[in-house]
Amino acid sequence: MPLTTTEYDNGGDLATYTDSLIATKDSREPDWGTLSFQEKAGPQYRRAQIRYVGSGATGDHENDNRILPSGGFTFSNMLLPPGAEGPAHTHHDVEEAFFVLEGRVRVGIHRGPDEVEYRTLGYRDMIVVPAGVTRSLKNEGDTDALFCVIIGTRKPQVPTYPEYSPLYGVSRD
Repeated sequence: MPLTTTEYDNGGDLATYTDSLIATKDSREPDWGTLSFQEKAGPQYRRAQIRYVGSGATGDHENDNRILPSGGFTFSNMLLPPGAEGPAHTHHDVEEAFFVLEGRVRVGIHRGPDEVEYRTLGYRDMIVVPAGVTRSLKNEGDTDALFCVIIGTRKPQVPTYPEYSPLYGVSRD
């Protein structure tokens, strides 16, 4: 857990402070349980979140001392196995950015059930989706896709699923 800026400002140990600001790859673990409720709509919705900064809208992970606290955004990696999907959903309060590290991810931007534009993103490609715009994801490749997810607030609201989404009406319980 990072030390406070007061400890930094008051001459606390700089090495300890610096170390408290780092989240290493080796200290991360894929969390397959956070989004497991989505598998009620089908096995293709199985995916893992790998949190770095903040807990996001996917659950209460505030007590996970491996996660760096968020001052104004969340940052995680999403692991999408071949054929896996992130269903159509909307963040009404905040923009969301996806930055591809491995594999290829097809992103859909939806305007209702019958109007959708798809783009396939690859290594180091990025899309930023504004608040209120419905989006979906799918790994159409034959290897895992790994991408960064950045959400522009410390604690986003829980996203909603439009009526045409297979997750519409599925509870998180």
